[in-house]
Amino acid sequence: MDKVRYRTTPDSAISLIEGDYHEFAFQRHYHLDFHLGLITQGQQRFAYQGAQHQVGHGELVIMPPDELHDGRSLAESGYQVRVFAIEPDWFNQHLELARPQQMMSFDRLIVSDPQLFSRLCHLHQALAQPSLSQLAKDCLPYEGFSGLVQRYGASKERAPVALGRQSLATLKEYLLAHLDQAVRLEQLAALCDLTPTQLQRHFKARTGMTPYAWLSRLRLEQGMKLIKTGISGTEVAQQVGFYDQAHFTKAFKHTFGVSPSAVGHCQ
Repeated sequence: MDKVRYRTTPDSAISLIEGDYHEFAFQRHYHLDFHLGLITQGQQRFAYQGAQHQVGHGELVIMPPDELHDGRSLAESGYQVRVFAIEPDWFNQHLELARPQQMMSFDRLIVSDPQLFSRLCHLHQALAQPSLSQLAKDCLPYEGFSGLVQRYGASKERAPVALGRQSLATLKEYLLAHLDQAVRLEQLAALCDLTPTQLQRHFKARTGMTPYAWLSRLRLEQGMKLIKTGISGTEVAQQVGFYDQAHFTKAFKHTFGVSPSAVGHCQ
């Protein structure tokens, strides 16, 4: 049976996932955050940038934000994973990148490093403990992730994804400000100074998704962030543009494998 648990941590920019997946398969999607996945049992298969990848016990997957991918178990026995979801700006703020326009990147998708894997597993367990001391809450993420960055990370310039006269980042900002409204294709096309047909073609070529599918995922990603802050499912559904809580709950569970009410909070 599939089991998954989402948790917040004392740092609002970092959240945790504990997953035991057998039948549940992630369809093509993206995240707003970095997802660092520690495979603690079994093997996972996923598609990323046109290639198929496998990752197994003791390996770490580093999935950057806004990158399209899927995921499923390689065998019927399933796989277990512990995931850190980290907002991109956390690295800028805590690891002092040279300039704000830079972003963190990593030189590999899959990391096989037993020492680092063990350290990050212990960090994941520690951050899930509500009894963690305040000083530990403040220091442990820096200690854990700085090792990862020192070995495999580098800063790079943020490369804008062009959509007509705008960028995908600009479009994302616009949509995040209007998630509770009915957005029309003509609005987005006008924002980018493109025709609706041109926008659909350019958007699919650059993201691998239609504008509708991309916006639907954005609504659910933002919904997850709001649920983690303790806002009720009814209010979140309204804020991210769902007609009612029932539709939001159904889409949320289909996407994340749990209902909004099952997302946990660490005190």
